[in-house]
Amino acid sequence: CEVRPGPEFLTRSYLFYANRLFKAYQFYYWDPSCRDPSYSLVIKGKLRLRQASWITRGATEADYHLHKVGIVFHSQKAMREVASWINQTSGEGCSGFLPPGRTWAPGALYELLSAKTERDCTAALGFAMHELSLVRVEKHYQPLLQPQQSGSRLVEELYLGDIHTEWVERLHYRPTGYQRPMQSAVHHVHPCPACGIIYRADEHHPPILPIRAQLPMQLSGSWVSTHCEVRPAVLFLTRYFIFHSNNHTWEGYYYHYSDPLCKQPTFTIYASGHYTQGIPSSKVRGGTELAFKVTQARVTPMDQVTVMMLNSSEPGSCGLTSSWSAGVEQDITPTNGCLALGIKLPHTEYELFKTEQDVKDRSLLYVGERPTDGSSPDSPDKRPTSYQAPLIQCAGAPEEFSNYVSLKYLGKKDANGSEALKSLPVAFLLFIALLFLRWD
Repeated sequence: CEVRPGPEFLTRSYLFYANRLFKAYQFYYWDPSCRDPSYSLVIKGKLRLRQASWITRGATEADYHLHKVGIVFHSQKAMREVASWINQTSGEGCSGFLPPGRTWAPGALYELLSAKTERDCTAALGFAMHELSLVRVEKHYQPLLQPQQSGSRLVEELYLGDIHTEWVERLHYRPTGYQRPMQSAVHHVHPCPACGIIYRADEHHPPILPIRAQLPMQLSGSWVSTHCEVRPAVLFLTRYFIFHSNNHTWEGYYYHYSDPLCKQPTFTIYASGHYTQGIPSSKVRGGTELAFKVTQARVTPMDQVTVMMLNSSEPGSCGLTSSWSAGVEQDITPTNGCLALGIKLPHTEYELFKTEQDVKDRSLLYVGERPTDGSSPDSPDKRPTSYQAPLIQCAGAPEEFSNYVSLKYLGKKDANGSEALKSLPVAFLLFIALLFLRWD
């Protein structure tokens, strides 16, 4: 169950055909467990892959054209709410989209967008498919779980462009980062109870995900990234956090890189401070609101480009003037942060956290998504309403994640010790889904 800024709770199922056509389902819900459907969108169009992105390394740019977007409501409440959005905010051609008092008809499909009639009533829903303008397919190998089996299975994942954290920007934002990856219908991570449920669903039968236990917020311990993360504005990084619940203090390491495999380090930031007691979020069900105070920070430049940038920064704005060298850590607390890296001290951030257990009973920590514009959630009204990729608790992390903790991550390895995390040829995107679903 995905959480988008807003918040919006949804699941997605996208099918790409060899003739460049695509059919996408987006299922929206009232709840963060994706068990109470609100409405479903069925989206049809055409996708044309272009060239490697010159902004986001490892990604491919694409053009898309929408042919049709239809909506199916799953309750009278959903129909009434969406109709009021459209009638209030859409142009003249959509003002009578659904007459007031119209009774909900189960299974009825209403047309929101049609390329033929040039009608488009999707803006009121904050709907856009700009995520298709930035794509990346990755494959890696997952060890077989059964003790009696050896070897590994292929896993293919599709990364699509990120969604802007500000609702009003979504309609024209062109992504430079990614959402969490979608799993291939054929080659996905195992076990994946939700994969088959979502794959078999359609606009009339939205997926109802299995019940998951609500976990109390227990931050204590160490948490690490599970993969190389990509943020908007072309930031590649991994994260490592340590929380001390006895005195509510925390430490965080942010390892920045210049490439999408996190193999070429540029600089590391160490930050520490304290945090408040969490309270349940009134805006994002299932989330916990906390405030984090950053009181100390240290920076380690890891390449000559970063060294030169820091040494040329304004005197007194980032550590000792002209004293930076590669691999040598320096405290930036005395200069109240580092202007060149956008770090201000002391600093308070208003956060959204959530803990879950995955299907292997490992503890996951979701931290609030950073504002797309690069700013900081430094006031309560800027508190996130969605999450970044999850961190995994070190106690439950397999051996492959130990590299993050030792600060020497060089990419995942397959069973033979060779790199397994590689970008596939972009044309492969058109063949990753099963082709036996009918184009109707």
